[in-house]
Order: sequence, then structure tokens, then C-alpha cells
Amino acid sequence: MEVNQGLATLAFFGVGVNLVLFLTRVLQQSNADAANNVSKWTGTVYIFSLVGAFLSDSYWGRYKTCAIFQVIFVIGLVILSFSSYLFLIRPKGCGDELTPCGSHSSMEVSLFYLSIYLVALGNGGYQPIIATFGADQFDEEDPREGHSKVAFFSYFYLALNLGSLFSNTILGYFEDNGVWALGFWVSAGSAFAALVLFLGGTARYRHFKPSGNPLSRFCQVIIAAMKKWKLEMPRDGEEELYNVHAKDCSMNGNRKILHTDGFKFLDRAAFISSRDIDDQKRGCRNPWRLCPITQVEEVKCILRLLPIWLCTIIYSVVFTQMASLFVEQGAAMKTTVSNFKIPPASMSSFDILSVAFFIFLYRRVLDPLVSRVKRTGSKGLTELQRMGVGLVIAIVAMIAAGLVECYRLRYARKDCTHCEGSSSLSIFWQVPQYALIGASEVFMYVGQLEFFNAQTPDGLKSFGSALCMTSISLGNYVSSLLVTMVMKISTEDHMPGWIPGNLNKGHLDRFYFLLATLTTIDLVVYMACARWYKSIQLEGKCELSDQEENFRV
Repeated sequence: MEVNQGLATLAFFGVGVNLVLFLTRVLQQSNADAANNVSKWTGTVYIFSLVGAFLSDSYWGRYKTCAIFQVIFVIGLVILSFSSYLFLIRPKGCGDELTPCGSHSSMEVSLFYLSIYLVALGNGGYQPIIATFGADQFDEEDPREGHSKVAFFSYFYLALNLGSLFSNTILGYFEDNGVWALGFWVSAGSAFAALVLFLGGTARYRHFKPSGNPLSRFCQVIIAAMKKWKLEMPRDGEEELYNVHAKDCSMNGNRKILHTDGFKFLDRAAFISSRDIDDQKRGCRNPWRLCPITQVEEVKCILRLLPIWLCTIIYSVVFTQMASLFVEQGAAMKTTVSNFKIPPASMSSFDILSVAFFIFLYRRVLDPLVSRVKRTGSKGLTELQRMGVGLVIAIVAMIAAGLVECYRLRYARKDCTHCEGSSSLSIFWQVPQYALIGASEVFMYVGQLEFFNAQTPDGLKSFGSALCMTSISLGNYVSSLLVTMVMKISTEDHMPGWIPGNLNKGHLDRFYFLLATLTTIDLVVYMACARWYKSIQLEGKCELSDQEENFRV
């Protein structure tokens, strides 16, 4: 599963890592427009994760959903490769920093956007499902497999980053030198290899049946509760709430969720009224008037997750700068070492190396150390605590990026209009900001994957992984909105703005410091939400969880 993820990620980042440069060099877009278009495209990738999660949990199951979306992914990459080779890279050899490409017809541009949004649909629909499908292969009731499942998310994220390493270095180098079609064809081949590898393991996989449409279950709870809003609820009326006793399981064979005290109004959906008793005597139950406790608790679980999820969006705004403004900042720095030119997008390799280093450091050093210090017999930092640490590191990363930009401007040539390498400050000064983002990912995104997978009901596991990816999606859209607002405000009175086409005349550093301020505010809100959060309690696992026992930062 990790190899499949590595190949698919190589294919995806073969397109995504240099997309901002493709838009500026081949399609002749401005820096701000290209950054916005990349943010919107990346955001759409992760919005499609909700589509994949819905189909997986409701109808198709995880295996079928993974297979279908991987096929769409391959088709999108093949169309992109053909369109680039035949139409977009004209004259031949254009698209590097010296040779501009010619104009393109609306048909050619439309075909390009069709291909990259097919890539977005295929990769977005597949990504959250493969993470959940991989976790399904471990039985968390078994101590050994349960421990392996926790490790799986770390190594899954590591495979994701190692897959992008090749894209960010080798493919990034060729694409930066104008060999775009070759880079896209390599991506298409890698995606096809990932599909073949996935299908080859079909006989060995554990398969789980879909649980039905979660939207109808959610609506049933809300409507049933509203229908009984006038009923007088007993103070300690848990025994009068409707439960399912068949084989001690809830709907569709999933584990029961134990009743909790929060969101009391929703308990009305499970309260057995006199009319419900009459319906049961007639051998029927109206699901829009009476819902099992587990169904009610499903809704409560999602409502509890939403504040935590919302707090992760600002972090994703920080994360998305690696694919846009970090690249543009690097292009305006000294990118040569002797006679070798470093592609600005390849600097994200330091992010990947940082992820690999900190995954090893956390699992082998920090986690055992924290466990010994706590002396409670539990694991080290909880998922919520790790996500909080990720936010702190993200703040430091934005401050570092802002300081680097201040020094870059000090060594910049102000008269260099829309040219690259216009500052004598070496691009290697970007290493700290990339490394800090990588460290924050290990705490934030790996923690998120574990947290949402653990805290969603059995029938909504794909949705839990999709929440993590949708956070990245909204982060991209918020980033695009912020750039638009900042440019609108900062260009008043005929000023060049913070992020102009010539960064030497702007103040990108102020934008980075703005993100650091927003992330600090987000951290404060996150800490309050994390202290309020109550963990899901599954039957047979109703002991006090680490999440409730500790998030005291």
C-alpha cells in the first residue's frame, strides 16, 4: 500500500510541484494569477476527496472506489501529456526561463484545464480512501496489529513524501528546463504502475461493506429530534432511549457507539415516545421519528470534530505556500551553484527530507521519551497535542520565511522587472522554512490522519480521512482569497502591492508575517477547542481515552 501511495504521489506532484511555473512560463500568467490558480486547483483536488469518501462509505466500498478514481487519474495525466506535447509547448523547447511560449487558442487552454481537473478528480477521490483502506488491513482489536496500524499512518505519510521527492528533484529539474512533456509522461507512467500494483493485490485485501448513505442517517436524526422538541425528556432517561441489540452491534454490523451527554437535544431522536411504542407494536419503526442511540451518536461525533477540523484550515494556508509563493520567492533568488541551476520547486526536497527525519525522530525518540515522562502506561503525545505542536512550528516557519524575504529584498536588484534570480541572496536560505514546514507536517498531518480515523464511527472512516484532505482544500481557497484581498488593499494609490509580478518591488515578507499572526490566533482557538473535545466511546472500548485524559497545553 505504501509503494502504491509513493508511485501515485510521484505522479501527482510531477504535475503539481511546478504547475505555478507552467502557468507563468507556458500560459503567460502573472505571478498573482498563477498562485491563485494553483491554490484553486489544489483546493479542488481535496474537495473531490469528499466525493470519494461519500461513494466509498455509502455505495461502492473502499476497494472499488480506489480502483475507479485511479483510472480517472491515469486518463487525466495521459490527456495532459498529449496536449502539452502537441499543442502547448510551442515553439518546441519553450517553457524554460529564457524561451517564452506562443499564444494558445481557447480550445487548447480548455483541454489543458480539462486534463488537470481530471487529475484533480482522480487523485482527490482516491487519496483519502487509500489511507482508510490501508488502515482496514489492520485489526485494531489485536494488540500487535493495532500497534502496526498506528505506525501505518506515519509510514503512509512518509511514502507520500518520498514519492514526491523524485518529482521535486529529477522531474522538477527537467520541467524547469522546459522539458514539460517528458515530466508529464513520467507522471502518467507512474500512475499507471500504481494502478497495476493496486489491482495486483486484490486477492489479499480485507474488504468491508459500505454502510449506506450517511446523509440520510444524519437527516433522520435531525428531523426526528425536531419532531419531538416539545416532549418532556426525563433527567436520567438513558434507559428510555432506543437501542439495537442484535449481536451487540449497530447498523450494518458496525460497532455500537456508547451514549454521551453532549448535544442533549439530539437525544430526542432516540427517545421512545408513546407513538413509537404503538409503531413497534405494529411491527414497524419510522426511522424519521425514532433513531438508535448509535445513529444519534454518529451525528454527535461529527459535530464534535468540526471545531477541531476548522482550526486546521489556517495551518493548510501555511502549508500551501510551498507550492506557490515559496517557489516564486526562490525564483527571485540566486539559484546557481557554479554552473548548475537549482530549480526553485526542487527546494521542497528539504521539506520531504525533514518529514522523513522527524517521523524517525518522533517514533524512535520523542514518543518513547514522552511515554516514560508521563508514567501513565499510555502512549506519548496524543493526536490533539501533536496537532498543537504542528501549529507552533508552522508559526516559526512563517516568521523564518518572512525574515528570509527581508534579507532577499536587501540584496535585490530593484530595476529587474519580471526576471528570475534577481537577488544575490542564495536560494539555500530557504532551507529553514522548508524544513520547519516538514517538521510541522509530521505533527499536524500525521496526527490529523490518526485522529480523524480514530474518532469517526466505523461507517464513516473514509469521511474521516476526507476531513483531513478537505482542510487542505479549504486552506488553498483561503490562501487564494487572502492573496486577492492583500493585492486589492496593497495596490491602492497606484502602489505595486505586496505580491507584484516583480517581487523586488513588493513586500512578500509582510504576507508571511500576516500568516504567522493568523496562525497564532488559530492556535489559541484550537487549544480551547481541544480542551472541550470529548472522544468517541465504542462498545468494548469505553475506557477513558488518552484524548480526554490529556490535552492540557
